[in-house]
Order: sequence, then C-alpha cells, then structure tokens
Amino acid sequence: MTTGAQPGPQLPPMEPAVGAAVRDTRHGRVGIVMAHDGPYVQLRPLNGGREWDADPGRVQLLSPAELLSARLAEVNERSRRPDR
Repeated sequence: MTTGAQPGPQLPPMEPAVGAAVRDTRHGRVGIVMAHDGPYVQLRPLNGGREWDADPGRVQLLSPAELLSARLAEVNERSRRPDR
C-alpha cells in the first residue's frame, strides 16, 4: 500500500564547524576540524600532529563523553611511551 507521498530531496551531509571534535569513520581516527578545503574536511589529531583530509559524509560529531574518552586514551598512550 502506498500513500502517494514522494520522498523529499536528499540534503547533502552537514559539514561540522571548525573546532568541532569528530570521528573519521573511514580511517577510524578522532580529530579536530581545522578547515574545509574543497570537498574535504581537514582534521588534526587531538594532541596535534599532521592534518588529514576526510570526507564530510564520513565524519561524526563526538559527544562530550566520547571526546573525554578519546582524550583519556591519548593521555594513556603517551604515558606508555618511553621518554625521548
């Protein structure tokens, strides 16, 4: 049974704001949005480092709990590294 209603136009994915913490689901990484460059979102790791390009359709905003968990994981990882 159909109701005759037509689906609305599909909207493009919403790009996260600069400064937002997101998860790049394609690469399985967490980063901060640094810029929008052409069709990509540029992300930088939470603790700094080299930026990478991500597809805006493959990034998800982190909840405050997810961001806290990601930051704690990075602190724990740093504590396991030998001093340089």
